[in-house]
Amino acid sequence: MFCLHPHQTRYVVPAAAVTPVPSSVPAGRAVLAGTVETAVNALWDAAPLIGDRVTVVGGGMVGCSVVALLARFPGVHVELVDTDPARAEVAEALGAGFASPDDAAGDRDLVVHASATEAGLARSLELLRPEGTVVELSWYGDRRVALPLGEAFHSRRLTLRGSQVGTVSPARAATRTYADRLALALELLADPALDALVTGESAFAELPELMPRLASGEIPALCHRVRYDGEDTGAGAHSGA
Repeated sequence: MFCLHPHQTRYVVPAAAVTPVPSSVPAGRAVLAGTVETAVNALWDAAPLIGDRVTVVGGGMVGCSVVALLARFPGVHVELVDTDPARAEVAEALGAGFASPDDAAGDRDLVVHASATEAGLARSLELLRPEGTVVELSWYGDRRVALPLGEAFHSRRLTLRGSQVGTVSPARAATRTYADRLALALELLADPALDALVTGESAFAELPELMPRLASGEIPALCHRVRYDGEDTGAGAHSGA
């Protein structure tokens, strides 16, 4: 079973808060479901078409999950753009190209921005073809972001659109529930290529020492899996950090 819940060895939730994991999905990969659900909602918003040229700017968990799903679209050319050259290996495992921001391909039909940086969003707009769309997945909190909208934004008729997983995309809200969306994300995790997003694993007891190092970037990670050892949780229990 899958449940979105803080890290702890025991908890009680309503039955509706848990979702069965398909038999084709290992428990260790199912921990990615929350982020893949975000990617599903983003692509419902973005609505890419067969043969589109699509760039994802920002190779964190959300960006790489979007890349993984886009790589399945027929004829779609997907490029992951990130400042970290190590993300090239992840992009290759997911079936996508990779480029640094300076070397990224232009004339894109769609750009999905997930770097949570002002520079990344500005670069996303630069990569679009005329009348192209940027879908913004980043969360900025209370930070202000400045954009060069006085340059080619209006003359090239560009679109900047927000997407947020807190609501089901309007494109599917009439026919899909939150439960449907999460169940779909779990089904999509049958693809072993998504194992590339799991970059480490530690025991639950190690978290007090480990979490500050993960948060500071001392330990580079996408999804660092948490393993629950011992008889209290049963064998094979995992969660994602």
